[in-house]
Amino acid sequence: MDKATLLRKVRLIEIKTKGLSQQLFSGEYHSAFKGRGMSFSEVREYQYGDDVRNIDWNVTARMDHPYIKVFEEERELTVMLLIDISRSAFYGTRQQMKNTLITEIAAVLAFSAANNNDKVGVILFSDRIERFIPPKKGRSHILRIISELLDTEPEGRGTDIAMALEYFSNVVRKRSIAFLFSDFMAPDYSRPLRIAARKHDLVGLRIYDATEAEMPSVGLLRVEDAETGLWTWMDTSDKKIQNTYIKNYRDKVRDFEQRFTAAGADTLSIATDQPYFTALHQFFRKRINRR
Repeated sequence: MDKATLLRKVRLIEIKTKGLSQQLFSGEYHSAFKGRGMSFSEVREYQYGDDVRNIDWNVTARMDHPYIKVFEEERELTVMLLIDISRSAFYGTRQQMKNTLITEIAAVLAFSAANNNDKVGVILFSDRIERFIPPKKGRSHILRIISELLDTEPEGRGTDIAMALEYFSNVVRKRSIAFLFSDFMAPDYSRPLRIAARKHDLVGLRIYDATEAEMPSVGLLRVEDAETGLWTWMDTSDKKIQNTYIKNYRDKVRDFEQRFTAAGADTLSIATDQPYFTALHQFFRKRINRR
């Protein structure tokens, strides 16, 4: 993509998504995620009713009297966007491609974070780490993120969510709010998911196209696996093949939801023909009401 075209697309996305973040999400975003990070503030003498788990044993031993650690809510949050940019993201049959939808949602979340003076970082991945953008503040940083999302051509074809989560846990030490974007059709990633979710406030954002859940009956068809590049012939009119395809798809979706629930993490599924701002608004309100 030439520079002039890229800048024009970045600007269009900024105009569309920045307005949405200011209009709908900036306050709800902060309310939905505030209080997730706590930092050490001071120590004080133990008082009746204090949580004994917060006793500072080193100070207590020196002073010969129980002291506890006092924590306060971190005012500044770090938002991490972990985004699957494998070949399967370049698909869509309804209103837009999955990668286009991902870019817009990521921009809304990034501008919402910026409105609250939070840092935003990005990990773009396929079956390898394609880009790592460390967390920073500011409009120019958000525009760089959008530019990378629009212009990065993945070197890998497949998807390795487990690898991306392991990398995230290793490079981002401070607790963060993390949004993991994918269609979650990848192999098992349960263990690194549990590890990441223990440290971070993790949300799985499943982006999908409605046609992926069904197989049209159009007879014998030569199809390509977007992630492996392999071609094969398939009789799409065969009921057994149709039922197997549908079952496999539903199993993957169920696995995604169960894995995140077991890890104590939230999930949100958004289709390419769905108003994503409505889905985000409802998700944030649900989190606020649950607090």
